Amino acid sequence: MIKIKQRNITQPFSFRILHFSFFIFMAASCAAQPLSSKKQFTHQDTLRGTITPERAWWDVLRYDIAVTPDYATKAIQATNRLTIKVLRPYNKLQIDLQQPLIIDSILLIAKTGNTPLLFQREGNAWFVTMPALTANTIHSLEVKYHGQPREAVHAPWDGGWIWNKDKQGRPWMTVACQGLGASVWYPCKDHQSDEPDNGASLAITVPDTLVAVGNGRLNAKTPNNNGTTTYTWEVKNPINNYNIVPYIGKYVTWHEDFAGEKGKLDCDYWVLDYDQEKAQKQFTQAAKMLKCFEYWFGPYPFYEDGYKLVETPHLGMEHQSAVAYGNGFQNGYLGRDLSGTGWGNKWDFIIVHESGHEWFANNITTNDIADMWVHEGFTNYSETLFTTCEYGVEAGNAYCVGTRELIHNDIPIIGPYGVNREGSDDMYYKGGNLLHTIRQIINNDSSFRTILRGLNKTFYHKMVTSKEVEDYISRRSGIDLSKIFDQYLRTTQIPVLEYSIKGKDLKFRFTNCIKGFGMPLKVKWSNQEKWIHANEEWTIISGNANDTGFSVDRNFYIIVKKAG
Repeated sequence: MIKIKQRNITQPFSFRILHFSFFIFMAASCAAQPLSSKKQFTHQDTLRGTITPERAWWDVLRYDIAVTPDYATKAIQATNRLTIKVLRPYNKLQIDLQQPLIIDSILLIAKTGNTPLLFQREGNAWFVTMPALTANTIHSLEVKYHGQPREAVHAPWDGGWIWNKDKQGRPWMTVACQGLGASVWYPCKDHQSDEPDNGASLAITVPDTLVAVGNGRLNAKTPNNNGTTTYTWEVKNPINNYNIVPYIGKYVTWHEDFAGEKGKLDCDYWVLDYDQEKAQKQFTQAAKMLKCFEYWFGPYPFYEDGYKLVETPHLGMEHQSAVAYGNGFQNGYLGRDLSGTGWGNKWDFIIVHESGHEWFANNITTNDIADMWVHEGFTNYSETLFTTCEYGVEAGNAYCVGTRELIHNDIPIIGPYGVNREGSDDMYYKGGNLLHTIRQIINNDSSFRTILRGLNKTFYHKMVTSKEVEDYISRRSGIDLSKIFDQYLRTTQIPVLEYSIKGKDLKFRFTNCIKGFGMPLKVKWSNQEKWIHANEEWTIISGNANDTGFSVDRNFYIIVKKAG
């Protein structure tokens, strides 16, 4: 997702510098504590963000959705068949479907006959009275529903169904719903920790004049002989709820093969008919991106479902195997370099960033969106790695360091658990700079690359916590990075390295840090580059000659301050 980018890009540049500078020069203390949120959470927040008893007893195996949108009334008629596995018997089941959509009926599907089930609504949660079901058995529920789904006002940051028109006045529709949740348009277990293990299908019925695109591969195109056609798409892999979306418009397509680490990867590109020529030129960057990311992260995680870019009326989203693209076929972020260095205008931000999410967000998914830095921090860093692949290490370093001016340090990156709430938008740029700092500490790009690839292999198609990712990196690097993760993820304090030079002696320590914090640093002093290890206590080392010049490698995300 790219929500933070819109917020930052609309702020005057001078404001962002001033805001950043305020945090740089604020008073420091090693006893710094994480900021606490004053947000008052409701019962609805808990129902949405927690694995309630009504959610815990069943596991989603598959979603099969069929939807017919009506552009004129901005309404949908739809069904979703949920295939579930019973983990243990329970008499109530929670399904999520957001108002103002209405469930018409829920059937328990069986060979011996379908059983209507009773249900009642509590806000956006619907509680279904269930018959006695045996543990380790598999069942299907068919949910029929209808209504006018919430309309996105400013997608993708304000989510919902998007009813738009293209430049020729033809309907152009899609959905963007990360954070807000997939239940804004279809009934599901709307919690990030439970993906449909066996994939999903999406059957989209549209007027014959339009084309419908979905995730994965096109299984069928069925004329209905009534002026409509149904396009049925399917993904074989597990998929995040919010990633399942329809795209409806006057699309044309072309196909390319990518020679990847696992063999031939099918790449398909879908754009509006009048955009095909410029899209074919711009989308040549996709192959470069795939080559770079397979090198750093490992094989593309969804070979069975292919890779697609689909043009959208909004900026972009990481919809698995059908990445949403709306960057106007130009480099940068809507033509701008977010790093302020010039490097970000040499490649298409949406192709790179949103595709990076195929590895971090879609392959590796966090149980709770409180840990969403794992999605956004690593994907933000994929921008640095792509710049490195194309233009060299120093270009990548400059790009990453340049994004620091977009960090706010307002609240901690990790949010409150169990209430469907993210932490700070700093999960993007601060998360990326945290990873860049860790890369410097590891001081071996071969080892760093092995860790990134190992993450995608170890947690392949799995749900994780931030702590699991943190522990994995510490374990594989052979360095205890726990205090560094705590410092950057769970507080708003940026460590301050205080130093002084007297004669041949260099004296230094960290302030504005948590108890027990320390890290190695690459510095230039006494006419040479060397490594030092700083912590909360003053450390004194001697040089070869009197030298007042001292600097820390800029790739470490810290503040350097001369003491006294």
